[in-house]
Amino acid sequence: MAVHLTEIHRQPEKRSLRLSWSDGHSAEFDFDYLRGYCPCATCQGHSAQKVEFHPPRRPVTIEGIEPVGNYAVAFAFSDGHGTGIYRFDFLRDLCPCPRCAGNEAPA
Repeated sequence: MAVHLTEIHRQPEKRSLRLSWSDGHSAEFDFDYLRGYCPCATCQGHSAQKVEFHPPRRPVTIEGIEPVGNYAVAFAFSDGHGTGIYRFDFLRDLCPCPRCAGNEAPA
């Protein structure tokens, strides 16, 4: 059974989101970290084999969060960017917590 997000809690004072999954795991994601791993074709290229980190030019905040079906979310960043669709499995693979940190960035 696929793991899915159960909660997204915005923490503006920390400039981060706390994400919780259906298997009980939770972790904190910095806004700049999420923006840097934006999976859209503009950020990653149209034929990217692996998602690479591209740091934002200046610190960003997340101004909006929208569900995309039952499998993803889209973030509206303060730099005007908002075309990336962050699949739940993609976010889990990006998890920066010590338990998950050994994972490679998702393809």
